[in-house]
This record gives sequence, C-alpha cells and structure tokens, in this order.
Amino acid sequence: MSETAFAMTGGRVALDGRPVLAGVDLTVREGEVVAIMGANGSGKSTLVRALLGLTPLSGGTTLLYGSPPARFRHWWRIGYVPQRLAIGGGVPATVREVVTSGRVARRRRLSPYRQEDREAVARALEAVGLSDRAGDSAQALSGGQQQRVLIARALAGEPDTYVMDEPTAGVDAGTQRLLADTLARLVSAGKTIVLVAHELGPLEPLITRGVVVREGRIAHDGPPPEPEGDCARPGHEHVHPHAAEAAAGPLRGWQGEP
Repeated sequence: MSETAFAMTGGRVALDGRPVLAGVDLTVREGEVVAIMGANGSGKSTLVRALLGLTPLSGGTTLLYGSPPARFRHWWRIGYVPQRLAIGGGVPATVREVVTSGRVARRRRLSPYRQEDREAVARALEAVGLSDRAGDSAQALSGGQQQRVLIARALAGEPDTYVMDEPTAGVDAGTQRLLADTLARLVSAGKTIVLVAHELGPLEPLITRGVVVREGRIAHDGPPPEPEGDCARPGHEHVHPHAAEAAAGPLRGWQGEP
C-alpha cells in the first residue's frame, strides 16, 4: 500500500471568528495528483495551508507522513509553492538566492552549500527557463517570472511531494504551459502533487483526482469535474483568475456541484 502524504480528519479552521473549514476529511496518498478546486472564498487555499500546518486548526487533526506538523521533521519531503513571492528586507534577493533557499531543509545546520546543492539549483533554474536571469533581482521580474522562481525553489529541494497554491492564477499562457511540462516530468517520476486551482487549463490531463471545496466543506472528491461555460471552449486561454465569475452566485458544475 502506498504511503500517506497528508491525512486530515474533521479539520476545522476559523479566522477572526468566522468558520472557513467545517469538518474536512481528506487523505492524499503517495503518487496522487490532486487538484483542490472551488470558487474564490470557498476555503481551498486555507485547506492546503492547514494540511501543511501553516494555518492552525481550531478542531480536528492533520498529519504529514504520519506526524502532526509540530512534530514533523522531514521538511525536505515537502516542496511548497505559495501564491506569490514575498521578499523582505532592504537588500534585493537575486533569483539564484531565492531558488537556493529551497535547499535549506536538505542541509545540516550551519553547513556550507555543497556541489550537489549548486547542481540542484542549476537544474531547477534551467527547468523553468530562468538560467539567464539567475543574477537578477527577483523583485524586478514580472508576475509570471516570479511564479517560475517559486516553482524553481520547490524543484531545487527535490521533495517527494509538491504543494502549489494557485500556480496558474494570473500568469501568462507560456508560464502555464511550462508548468504543465514541469509537472508532467514530476508525475512521470512518481511525485505526489497537490495543487489549488480555480480552473485547470493545460494541467487538466495530469490530474488524477479532483477535490471541490464549497463553503468550507468537501462537495466533490473523485474524478476531476468537467469545465463548463467559457472555460470549456476550444482555445480558451486560462490566464485570468475569473474573480468576478466566482463571486456571481451559487457554485455550479466543476465549480462546486458534486
């Protein structure tokens, strides 16, 4: 039997006293490619952050490879791609520096970077087409390029499981196709992938399981739902977040109807 990467039982999250997740049960096994879908505000991003222990539960439990997040020690097994690049401090970080930070969990404390670390960073930069921008400030890049930096950072860590929070939202079609090609290679290597998406676009052929979140609960867990409306039209470019669509009323079809 394959190993369990994530297991949430009765997961509840409340933010500022408002319920966001309401009794979620979700298990992700090794080798699965899972898309967590739903309208804006449905709780899908909160769900992945709670799976990782980044957002605390107000009820229920979550396990990473069998351990609660507070006791989990093998963070090198998890590669997390947040929605946007956050860089603080007065000194701009270069693209290479951001991607190199993905190796931290694989290093011993205070040990210098090794040749294998540098090689992993170089492979990650090449995979996302940013080798020629390695010395540039990450803050100076476009939104799509910054998303590539975040993906490269996760790739550099060579984890077993990748968790991506809306990696295709608001980025250009070229970045989406590059992401699909990158994920295809990871899937071929047997990696586990959990990604949040409002729509799948070019990632759709890779997804083995769709989990639809509606009002903080699991409304569908099974084969990825088929897109409807404009998103189903041939040639539709999936480069926009559809924020207005998502807020337009009750969920229908792939956006939430089981």
